[in-house]
Amino acid sequence: MTIENEKAIRAVVSSFVEAYASGFSDRHLSEIDDKEGTINMKIHNVFIAALGKDIQYYSALARSLDSSLGNMLEKMAIKLASLHYTVSRHVEGVIYSRQTEFIATLLEEYKRRARKPQVEDYSDILSLRFDSHTINKRHESDYYLFDEETGMHHLIELKIGGDLDNKKARSEKEALLEQYCILVNKLNSSDDVKMWFATAYNRYGEGNPWVQSRVQQFFAKEELLISSAFWNMVCKSDLGYEIVIDEYRKCAHYIVDALSKIKLAYLPNTPYE
Repeated sequence: MTIENEKAIRAVVSSFVEAYASGFSDRHLSEIDDKEGTINMKIHNVFIAALGKDIQYYSALARSLDSSLGNMLEKMAIKLASLHYTVSRHVEGVIYSRQTEFIATLLEEYKRRARKPQVEDYSDILSLRFDSHTINKRHESDYYLFDEETGMHHLIELKIGGDLDNKKARSEKEALLEQYCILVNKLNSSDDVKMWFATAYNRYGEGNPWVQSRVQQFFAKEELLISSAFWNMVCKSDLGYEIVIDEYRKCAHYIVDALSKIKLAYLPNTPYE
């Protein structure tokens, strides 16, 4: 990690946090007289409104903050990745019918827990491409990173907090596997393509074991980029996570100030402490 790289990472983080705080504040302040605004709409939930204006405000704001902050982190990670990788948001190309059949069988085994996911499960997928039935497919991708230095292609499925919906777990791994096949077919090799399931933070606490069972049902341990591992990859440095978190904490006051302004507008008799 050079000083220039660290400065670039810090500049990205600070600019995104400051812009997010300003946008978050402006949006909610502009909605204060809007009956269909994010916070005001909570008055129509009689079960929340009956608990009082404070609860109505906090419940609405917390959901808005959690969702919008997650979106900001996704965009910030893409910008950080662009410092070190060629970044794309889609994969397009040919996939063979035998490959799609293999994927369906493999995922069914994962679903029934008849097989535990391993990276080696896909090692022979290139040999299944030689048939006459092909399909041209395009997949939107969370992150498709190409490392020009190593020649490695990375396909990343990012869930900010790590939750993998029971109904979507299979389909999301299927989409990744199809992207994997498309790239492998293009490159004529599976050695330079990797799939990842990533999280922006560890919901069990940084450094603690990741035990989300739905994730482990469909992804091998070697395919997980949990919290620091994700930010280190995006920043292409073992210090990536430390720098991102350190700069975020330094800039967090922008968000705190924004929350203060919003609270004073919606709950003028209970100033932010």
